[in-house]
Amino acid sequence: MEPVAAELLMALASGTAGAAGQSLWERLRALVRREAAEAVGEGELAALDEDTADDARARALADALALRAEQDPAFARALTLWHQEAERIHGGGGRGGDTRQEISGGTQHNVVFTRDVHGTINLG
Repeated sequence: MEPVAAELLMALASGTAGAAGQSLWERLRALVRREAAEAVGEGELAALDEDTADDARARALADALALRAEQDPAFARALTLWHQEAERIHGGGGRGGDTRQEISGGTQHNVVFTRDVHGTINLG
């Protein structure tokens, strides 16, 4: 199973992935909590909820998810499906954020490429 990237977890936890991301975050929370008396990853999930910008907490959650997937094949299958959907909805944001923009034909003015804007943009 491909590990879940810390960047993807932080984006989903912080709400920057929009309503779909919030739904995915809730589904991950439910997945971690189900079928285990002592759910591996639950503490890490709660810690990232407290500070969604903490890279160390996101990495700890990613490690806990990987460990649990190794120990529990049913969890691994469910997590793989969740991860595929998260990557699809978030646009591969957990893979370093590679983007490609292209402008062709004619003359363009005032072209702006951006990603992950958290606030206003004034081109004044």
